[in-house]
Amino acid sequence: MSLARNLNRALTVTTGLQVRRAPRAANGSPRGRQGRKSAAAQPAARRAAPYRCPSAGELSTDRLLRRPVFIISSIRSGSTLLRMMMGAHPRLHAPHELHVGKVEVACTTWHSERAMGELGLLRGDLEHLLWDRVLHRELIRSGKDFVVEKTPANAYMYQRLKDCWPDARFVFLLRHPESIARSWHESDPVKRPHDTAVTDVLRYMTAVQEARSADADGFTVRYEDITGDPEREMRRLCAYLGVDYTPRMLNYGKKGNAELVRGLGDWRENIRTGTVQPGRELPGKDEVPERLRPMCAAWGYPS
Repeated sequence: MSLARNLNRALTVTTGLQVRRAPRAANGSPRGRQGRKSAAAQPAARRAAPYRCPSAGELSTDRLLRRPVFIISSIRSGSTLLRMMMGAHPRLHAPHELHVGKVEVACTTWHSERAMGELGLLRGDLEHLLWDRVLHRELIRSGKDFVVEKTPANAYMYQRLKDCWPDARFVFLLRHPESIARSWHESDPVKRPHDTAVTDVLRYMTAVQEARSADADGFTVRYEDITGDPEREMRRLCAYLGVDYTPRMLNYGKKGNAELVRGLGDWRENIRTGTVQPGRELPGKDEVPERLRPMCAAWGYPS
């Protein structure tokens, strides 16, 4: 047995710690401050975990949750309004943003990693089991039939959500790109000048469009259509989900605002009224930044 393994065995028994070789940067030197900063700049790469996709025959044992619904949208697109409307349906449970993609699992010892490996469970598989259990717990507590999840970061993890739940359904929520950017800028004008807001939301919108292009079976709805004719759009959405339409979706506030959690979705007065409020007018063509024009074209908005 190597010296390193003997040392780690002794350390594990006495302190619970182990010695690991320092990760190396691209130039071969151990990673210091600069390496950590680089990792922080690319959180998706740091969070990536190996996993396998369950086959159709494994779903009954690997997943408790069936046919979950995920809203895929940019920030400031009206996703809180949509999830409140959906949550007012007697068969749809739409909790606050859950951010399950940020919930990670780690095997802290060689023994636990090997034990899970012998079960055919990689780190990503363990995360999927945990995510599934969390959402299923929420659904069971609600007494409803289907769970709806709307965390904006879902836009960046569409493929992983689909791999975790092969029977998942996706609702793509669009809004005029300049309206998104303007709303994001107005939420903190000092911290986010308009040009910075455009950069921020363009990343989200690009991810939404990539996911939308990859999913031929998904459902697309526009924020402007929801606020313009909410009954028509909810009827369309209910038909897609295979549930009956109910007028309760238009007066979601009658349930009370317990589902609104500050910091986990929109908290502005419009959303707390409990009814669908008119949306702002579409931006004029001369108000649309050049960088947003291709996305406007892709989503069918005048630019």
